[in-house]
Amino acid sequence: MDTIPGLWDTDTVWLNTAQYGIPPAPAHQALTRALDHWRSATGDPRDWGRELERARTHLAALVNAPVDDLALGSGTAQIAGTIAASLPEGARVLVPEGDFASIVFPWHAQADRGVTVHTAPLHRLAEAIDTRTDLVAFSPVQSADGTLAPTDDILAAARAHDALVVADATQAVGWTPVRATDFDALIASAYKWLMAPRGLALAYLSPALRPRLRPHNAGPSAAQDPPSAMYATRMDLATTARAFDLSPNWFAGVAAAASTRVLLDTGLERVRAHNVALTDHFRALLGQEPAGSAITCVDLPHAAARLADAGITTTQRAGRTRLSFHLYNTHDDAERAAKTLLRT
Repeated sequence: MDTIPGLWDTDTVWLNTAQYGIPPAPAHQALTRALDHWRSATGDPRDWGRELERARTHLAALVNAPVDDLALGSGTAQIAGTIAASLPEGARVLVPEGDFASIVFPWHAQADRGVTVHTAPLHRLAEAIDTRTDLVAFSPVQSADGTLAPTDDILAAARAHDALVVADATQAVGWTPVRATDFDALIASAYKWLMAPRGLALAYLSPALRPRLRPHNAGPSAAQDPPSAMYATRMDLATTARAFDLSPNWFAGVAAAASTRVLLDTGLERVRAHNVALTDHFRALLGQEPAGSAITCVDLPHAAARLADAGITTTQRAGRTRLSFHLYNTHDDAERAAKTLLRT
């Protein structure tokens, strides 16, 4: 599959979706209309709210979860922070070495309650889970270089030792199929592979986990009946994962409803095949083995600057140049990037 004609129009070769995604035309158009209505004082929050709920439904479908088990927040760290603050005193948390801070820092923030954070290499994370582990948190796709975690092994070990499993799937959701219900919680910020504005994140919170969580950020959006809860003195929360919703990010929701529709219509299996084919083709041209990811990195002198001079946008992470391929990228983009780096 090549890029879908007419949905994107960029001024650079954007190989940087792992930093932020580019909206397809329907998402940009929907957001522009909403902003115009806001500017002209003709916008109706009820319309924006309906689009946000449409986004929730699409996001649930993309992570293969019941829509009632999906909460909407602002970012990965915010949602992980709610889970962290709900852990019992003295809980022991296990994370991989070198994982992204948003799935690491929230547990450290509970140190004054005796929560301890322990680390292990990603490829040995499953082996490090034992009877002392209360929760293991990790990213199925690593942010720095696109490495795929041994997710099945981690899940099996956690279940064998009755440990909770929290996944930061920000670098996975939107390009590869995931099954959120395999986890106790699965979180993903929407501004990367889901191609929405920053400030929106999804959280699958399992029915078994939710009673153990405190809704620290509860406002009227978390209530059973939000309109009647605005001035309520008694808290009556939703019985679904909406009990952990933040106040709605209307504009991000409007765009996300449209961008996620593009992903659903395309099909994540096709998106994955497209992205991985481009990434592995780029790697093959540089003499690297296939990695099966949409993200890769190179350790070559001045690689990011050389690519930028050729009109190719990437970024640097962990001392290397990171490239990430999505629906708007083509076979020619992969070849152009590789040839730029091979040129002496």
